[in-house]
Amino acid sequence: MTRVWKWNRPVTVREVLEDLQQERSIAYTTVMTVLDNLHQKGWVRREAEGRAYRYEAVSTRAAYAAALMNDAWAQSDNPAAALVAFFGMMSEEQRLALRDAVRMVQGPETSQAPSDTAGESAGENPGSAREGDGR
Repeated sequence: MTRVWKWNRPVTVREVLEDLQQERSIAYTTVMTVLDNLHQKGWVRREAEGRAYRYEAVSTRAAYAAALMNDAWAQSDNPAAALVAFFGMMSEEQRLALRDAVRMVQGPETSQAPSDTAGESAGENPGSAREGDGR
């Protein structure tokens, strides 16, 4: 899958083979078998091109990694503890990336100043002040 993601376009067995052979000796039939297995598992789609196929990833590498993390988290008997342990393994750079990702998922309506969120957690309605002050 790494090679298919790397090319980021439909690839032939020959292209993957030549790419892999830059690092190690590998047989055409091995690459063909692996790509066929990935197709049978639903990880790649393929389209006939002459006597060969062109293979393309069904999802991005990021989506695949996210699905793996979700599966691992779902299998935990204590998801909160699993997250705490996972966050503890992260580098500072990874934690910053996580914060950015959470902000992206939550959207602009949830990125409020800390004083605003404190009022909401106390049960205040953020719109009630506006209604009472004539705005």
